[in-house]
Amino acid sequence: MFYFDPVHIIILVIGMGMMFLANMWLKNTFAKYNEQATRTGQTGAQIARNILDRAGLNDVKLEETPGELSDHYDPGAKTVRLSPNNYHRSSVSAAAVAAHECGHALQHAKGYFPVVIRGAMFPAVKVASQFGPILLMIGIFLGATSELAPAYAWNIALAGVVCYGAAVAFHFVTLPVEFDASARALKVLEGQHYLFDSEMPGARKVLTAAAMTYVVSALYALMELVYWVMRLMGSRR
Repeated sequence: MFYFDPVHIIILVIGMGMMFLANMWLKNTFAKYNEQATRTGQTGAQIARNILDRAGLNDVKLEETPGELSDHYDPGAKTVRLSPNNYHRSSVSAAAVAAHECGHALQHAKGYFPVVIRGAMFPAVKVASQFGPILLMIGIFLGATSELAPAYAWNIALAGVVCYGAAVAFHFVTLPVEFDASARALKVLEGQHYLFDSEMPGARKVLTAAAMTYVVSALYALMELVYWVMRLMGSRR
């Protein structure tokens, strides 16, 4: 039923290469504009707190979190968490990242539809992403070693592909969430004068590079899904 396929190795190499390049782009872009101090002199934490308060989100907490580019918004705790660099530093990169995470808080407060869908999907996708690869491996193993239960092997592998498909759908639902958070961030940074006109291009480049990591992850996941669907369908012939 299943067999070693060099095509899958090619997909892995391409996918990992794409992710490596996207991450390098993000790190290099972030580092470049991390050296550009903002003319207002406000740190990422100050900008984030100001954005949240001006939007009436006084109940959203702001915390420092360890790590590099570990910034995120926790909707359950209603907390924006910024990495030490972005929390304490006054730079174009810090401003862009802080505003982006506040963008997620604004989405959550306003019930932005893709965020609602993403939140509803998350529990099921979390389980599916854990069991999908396991089911795929079990199906492959049974298909390769057992001649007594090919139908069982196919059904198990199919369940794995369905689980993987749910994870891929989650990747693509995440894209509009990230794009919209960046759009909100840029609008606030410019409209509320946290950054000057000469600083806005750098902020756009930082957020574009960050968005590309999500795009590449989604494309890689889709490539994997298409491969396994084609391979599974081929095994039925």
